[in-house]
Amino acid sequence: MMLFSATMYFISPDMAQTFEHLGFPDYFRIELGIAKIIGVLLLLAPFTGRLKEWVYAGFTINMISGSIAHAATGDPISAVLTPLVLLGVLAVSYVTLQKLDDEIEPAFVTQLISSIS
Repeated sequence: MMLFSATMYFISPDMAQTFEHLGFPDYFRIELGIAKIIGVLLLLAPFTGRLKEWVYAGFTINMISGSIAHAATGDPISAVLTPLVLLGVLAVSYVTLQKLDDEIEPAFVTQLISSIS
C-alpha cells in the first residue's frame, strides 16, 4: 500500500493536485514518495530490529497526519477515514511482525549458541 501511494506521488497529476489542495509544497510530495519507497525496502529487508519499528512509526505518523490534513481542509469523511483504515492494516502488519520476530529470534540465538559451543 505504501509502495503504491509512493508511485502515485510521482506519476499521478491528481495526487499533485491533492497535495496542492492540502496546502503542501510540491517538493514535499517528492520527499514523501522517496521516504515511503525507502521504508518499504527496509520493511522487506531480511533483518529484525529497531529500524523496522522506526519505519512503522514513520508510516503511522504519515497516516495520522494525512487524516488530519484532510479533516482540516474540509474534505469528505471518506478522505479522512481512509488513512485511518489503512493505519489499521499497518497495525495488523506490525503485530504480525512482532509475533514472527518472537518465533524466529529465539531459534536463531539457540542455533548460534550451539554452534559456538
